[in-house]
Amino acid sequence: MESTPSRGGLNRVHLQCRNLQEFLGGLSPVVLDRLYGHPATCLAVFRELPSLAKNWVMRMLFLEQPLPQAAVALWVKKEFSKAQEESTGLLSGLRIWHTQLLPGGLQGLILNPIFRQNLRIALLGGGKAWSDDTSQLGPDKHARDVPSLDKYAEERWEVVLHFMVGSPSAAVSQDLAQLLSQAGLMKSAEPGEPPCITSAGFQFLLLDTPAQLWYFMLQYLQTAQSRGMDLVEILSFLFQLSFSTLGKDYSVEGMSDSLLNFLQHLRELGLVFQRKRKSRRYYPTRLAINLSSGVSGAGGTVHQPGFIVVETNYRLYAYTESELQIALIALFSEMLYRFPNMVVAQVTRESVQQAIASGITAQQIIHFLRTRAHPVMLKQTPVLPPTITDQIRLWELERDRLRFTEGECLLVVDSRSLAGGRTIQS
Repeated sequence: MESTPSRGGLNRVHLQCRNLQEFLGGLSPVVLDRLYGHPATCLAVFRELPSLAKNWVMRMLFLEQPLPQAAVALWVKKEFSKAQEESTGLLSGLRIWHTQLLPGGLQGLILNPIFRQNLRIALLGGGKAWSDDTSQLGPDKHARDVPSLDKYAEERWEVVLHFMVGSPSAAVSQDLAQLLSQAGLMKSAEPGEPPCITSAGFQFLLLDTPAQLWYFMLQYLQTAQSRGMDLVEILSFLFQLSFSTLGKDYSVEGMSDSLLNFLQHLRELGLVFQRKRKSRRYYPTRLAINLSSGVSGAGGTVHQPGFIVVETNYRLYAYTESELQIALIALFSEMLYRFPNMVVAQVTRESVQQAIASGITAQQIIHFLRTRAHPVMLKQTPVLPPTITDQIRLWELERDRLRFTEGECLLVVDSRSLAGGRTIQS
């Protein structure tokens, strides 16, 4: 996340989600080399490389000796020099290859031996199994099929989103609530008060599910070491999950206590299904297997049919049964009526300013209404009535018209100094 000053001088937070390459590039060389000790990690990193970088890695994968830099440069035509420069910097930043001095003083390039060895294992097979076999546990009497896993994952993740918008029926663990606050997605106005959604949290809800999960997992990983967890262990396990088979069960045998605790957090997020906390097997869900789609596509907004109609009298009609969407609308409007498949709300000065006080910006409210506009609204230009958009911005400016600066308070003043040395008598 980054903060930029608004027109009125208050800071507005803009949500920024790093991709896998940016995240790994910020890790220390020691941590990276430990990560590359796992074939699943090497395969996941290789999968996210640009096509040119993949080509170079595959051409050098079975070479034990360094290649001259000049020879590698000849593999790319001059018109693709920009892509060559980007791929070269990326492979160096991720420690996938490094320079080595050749006989005669020439500079050569060679793949990281740890990365090379484990990528070979991932592509060709061999090495240790990524997870323990569940055949010794026997058939699962409570086996889950794919549709039930999809439903479970959707329900668990929606509980987290409902908690963020303040739904009274949604509850999460203390660890998860603390992580939401540390990530800047929620905050408490006063100590002891329940947390409420922030500007960054509202932007977070506008992302699609894979991007939401990837952003959330990034925040989890950044605070993992402060909670006494092994970053390499949990990150490798995440990549291992992304190569799992949907509908297949996996054993928890051999997992460390830290990894078992991490598994419970994934269970709460809907990334894995485990019938009971002490169950000896778990099922990865589609959210875990498709987590990598959030790596390359993080930052995308929700793509779904529009359902909101906004009138010039500030009435808002939402044709939806989704509790989450209704809760989002209630963040910046007053609910008037609710029907089985529709709600009616009123956008008011008080409701908008209350949302702005929580950190939600006028532009975010307008963007929310525009991206969820009913097909009938999409036929007109502009999509939203200018009266509504202008008034929402004006309500925001009412709060931002003051600029706060630091000052000094003089508590004791000598009256003689103010009178030029003369004594002032009252």
